[in-house]
Order: sequence, then structure tokens, then C-alpha cells
Amino acid sequence: MYRTHNCGELRKKDIGKKVILSGWIQNIRNFGSLFFVDMRDYFGITQIILSKNLLKINNIIISLGKEFVIKIHGEVVERHSKNYNLNTGEIEIKVSKIEILNISIPLPFSIVNKTDGSEEDRMIYRYLDIRRSPIKNNLIIRHNISLMIRNFLSMKGFIEIETPVLIRHTSEGARNFVVPSRNHINKFYALPQSPQLFKQLLMIGGIDKYFQIVKCFRDEDARSDRQVEFTQVDCEMSFIDEKDILIFFETFIKFLFKKVKNIDLEPFPIISYFDSIKMYGTDSPDLRFGMKFFELNDLIQKKKIPFLIKQELIVGIKTKKCECCNTYNKINSILKNNINNERFFWIKHLSNKTFIFSNKSFLNEKVCFFITKHFKSDPGDLLFIVYGKKKESRSILHKIRSEIANHLNLKNNKEFKPLWIKDIPLFEWENNRYKSIHHPFTSPKEEDLHLLERNPENVRSKSYDLVINGIEIGSGSIRINKKNIQDIVFKHLGLSKEEIESNFSFFIKALTYGAPPHGGIAFGLDRLINLIEGGDDIKNFIAFPKNNYGKDVMVNSPSFLDNDKLNELHLRY
Repeated sequence: MYRTHNCGELRKKDIGKKVILSGWIQNIRNFGSLFFVDMRDYFGITQIILSKNLLKINNIIISLGKEFVIKIHGEVVERHSKNYNLNTGEIEIKVSKIEILNISIPLPFSIVNKTDGSEEDRMIYRYLDIRRSPIKNNLIIRHNISLMIRNFLSMKGFIEIETPVLIRHTSEGARNFVVPSRNHINKFYALPQSPQLFKQLLMIGGIDKYFQIVKCFRDEDARSDRQVEFTQVDCEMSFIDEKDILIFFETFIKFLFKKVKNIDLEPFPIISYFDSIKMYGTDSPDLRFGMKFFELNDLIQKKKIPFLIKQELIVGIKTKKCECCNTYNKINSILKNNINNERFFWIKHLSNKTFIFSNKSFLNEKVCFFITKHFKSDPGDLLFIVYGKKKESRSILHKIRSEIANHLNLKNNKEFKPLWIKDIPLFEWENNRYKSIHHPFTSPKEEDLHLLERNPENVRSKSYDLVINGIEIGSGSIRINKKNIQDIVFKHLGLSKEEIESNFSFFIKALTYGAPPHGGIAFGLDRLINLIEGGDDIKNFIAFPKNNYGKDVMVNSPSFLDNDKLNELHLRY
């Protein structure tokens, strides 16, 4: 028997019990004839006291070290110097027998909550990092949230169905990871970026509601909120429309926040893609702080302000009562390191008719008065204005808005502001061709169908993104369920009949067998958990993550294959 109890469960009521514990040595304090040891396992920490004599073998004292695995027999006694930060802090174990189950070499970093380990070391020795409570607890949180998701969706009539991992490569979307086939010479499988076509085929197959917590793979650059392999909560439903999806999954997200954080989220506003770009310069706006965009073109034309009158767009934001930024140098320092574009200026409203402002030839007290009046600015407010081409100007102002929010600590990670973005364009023009903004199977809006043949750039899609605090958490759409519409979409994407036949013939054929109206959504599980818990990196909620270069530095993958394996896979020519 390795243990009668774990290291997190003994309490004052257990005083006098004879117990056996097993675990790791977290810390050792040497008091001469006695050792005080913090003993840790998955469940917690218990202090044990052992006599130096217990470590004698043939009159030689056996050394103990951090992360040695030990088993002890002893009696639960009351602790004299209590530690109320521990659940077991009122008791300790007086050890009568100790057995060293395994030793540990010196550690690369401290196994404590606030470790001295670098991110690289923690990833190389991830199995040691998991011993730390923050990472262990994150994995427990992930398990609990995944279980809540499974139970919620199952209770609502969804069934979990696994879809294939080895699939066919297609050219649409992000880059696929490919897997060579040994038995089929010069042919390759691909790893799925999502189970998109398979979940649609399930709906065509008569399944009413499907979900899957599924691994997906994209061969693209990793970062703090993206991994080359990631997990998504994938859902699909038959006989539904956009409104049904938004209502149901708003309830789903509210359920998770209430269950996990006891937070009652307010109703999710719905903003069109075009309004989001116009008001915030992005399709993933953060609503925790204000600073909607003001357009000034009409004012500039009316007042005939030189230089600005020639600009395609003049757009700005107002930061209210920005008292910490009250000098020229302080205001300039907010953006100089992160916003390199020179096509913006600022105005600080000091009193009703006095200002400090950027060093621009077209700015003076009179111009500042006109602009601050247009913004309905009050003394203490700070304005930033960008000018130039429409798309570029809104993008720059979005970055400025985010930088100001960072500078003024307006991004409270305990506050959550979800919203839906919908009516996203079906296509975008990129590299002299049309490209699907979501994916090629997204349905156009009925009221835009008359534009699909000749004006595809003006067609809006029946798609929707869930954004929380400026982060895209979920994305989905109503799918195309009619072959003639799917054919037109493929044509605009530049796919030849041969490519369609080669890549999608099975799916096109399925659409001709009475495909029902259907749609769905997928949530990034790693991002969602990281957001709920106020984390700053999804890697902390993944057991064995890749680094920001897509490498697993613990097992050293990706790795080279030897010549024999390459020959077996027919990859050497």
C-alpha cells in the first residue's frame, strides 16, 4: 500500500490517526536532529517531521533532495506553527518510517507557484512544470469546462460523433499538414483544419444536432492565442436559421460563465461587419471601453481646413478625462514605440478654449476648437485623429485605440463584453482573385442572392462571429444546401470543373440528395478557457503545447526521418 490518505485531505479531526502518505519532497528544512519536509502530491501539501535517525543506514545519513519520491508511515499530530494558507496547515505527520521510492537529479527550475523557470525551460521540462499548482490547476479547469460542455450539449439533444483525422487535402483555407501514405505511393493524407464537410455530411445523413471536442491542425505561425494544433468545440444543427444559432449559443456561453465564474453576462449585442469596421476599425472589437470612431470629413469640408480637405477619410476617437496625459512629451510617448505611421495627430483639451496639440502645420487653436466642438469634448479629454485612405486609416486608429486602452489600464480581464458580428462579406478580393472570408460552404443572404452571379463582392454571408473582449472565440455560418449555389461560389473562387470534381465531387453529390437547411459554429476551446480564466497565453491551459515557432521542444518535433523511413514512404527520389 502506497497510501491510506493523500497529501491534501488530512485535517484536525484526523489527529491521532496512523497514516501512510506517498509523494514528492517540495521543500526541506534542516533543524539538526529533525527535518521538516513539505510533502506534495496531486491533491495538496502536508508537512511531515522526521528524525535524522530514520535516515541512518549503517550509521550513514541518507541525503534527501527536492522532488525525491518518498513513502512515509506516521501519526497525525497538531501543528504548533499553523499555516492557514494550506488546507492541511493545522496538522503535520510525525514520521515513524520513511522509504525513498525514487530520487531526483538537480532541478532546472523551482517547482513552486511563482517559478524562476523561463518559458523555454518550462516547455522543455513540461512534465516538471505540470507538477506546479498553476499548471496542474489549469488542466483541471480545462477538464471541468470540457465536462460542462459535454453535459450541456448532450442535455440539449446533441450527440458527440468523431470525424476522421486523416482526410483529403484541399487547396482552400489555411495550409494543411500532410501525411504521406506508405501503401499508396506518392499520395498524401491531410490533417483537418476543422471537421467542416464531415459535420455537414452528418446533417445530410439525418443527424439533427452534432458536436465534437476535436483536435484541428493548421500549418501557420503560432502565437500567444494560436497553436498549430488546437482544440475546438464543433457544433452543427439541422433545420435552423441564424437567429436560432445566435440565441442558443448565447445561452451556452452564458451558462459557462455562470457555472465557472458565477458571472451573469448581459445580452450580447449584434453588430454588422460593416458597422464594426466603421465604428472600431476591426471585425473583433473590444467593448470594455468606449472610444467609438468619429468621422470628421463633413466638418473638414465645411471649415475648409487646408491639407485635411484632400484626405479620403479623417476619423478620430475621444478618451475622456485623460488626466495622466497632460503634457506634450507624455502624450507623444504613448504611441511612439508601437504606432509608426505619421498620418495622425492628437489634441489635448485643457480648458474651454485652450489646447496642446501635435506639431502639424495645419493645426492651430482655431482648428482645435472646431474639432473638439465636433467631438463634444470636455476639458481633460484627449483626441486622436487619423487621416488618409479609408481602410488604412481605420486600421491605424484601431491600433491607437488599443494602445491607449493598454496605457490607461482599461482592459479589465475580470470584465467580459461579448458581441456577435454578422453579415460578413461572402468574398474578399486578394491577389487578383476572390477568396472566401469564412469558407466556401457559407451561405449567402437570401436578399443578396440576386447579386451572386455578377456582383459577388457585394454579397453578404449568413455568417456570425462571437467576439469577447476583442478576441474571436467562435465562428460559424448557415451552410449552402443547394448544388446550384455551391457551383456559383466555386466558380467565383476560380475552381475549375476538374478541381471541383477531384476535391469535392462526393460533397456536391451529397447536396443533390435532399440536403436540409443546416448551420453551426465552432468555438476555440483553448482561447475560451484562457479568456474565462483571465490568462495571457493559451499554452498555460494545454498539457503539452508547441512554442511560438510550432515546435515541441520537449520531444524535439518536428524532426528529421532517417533514410530507411523516407524510402519506406517513397519520399526519396
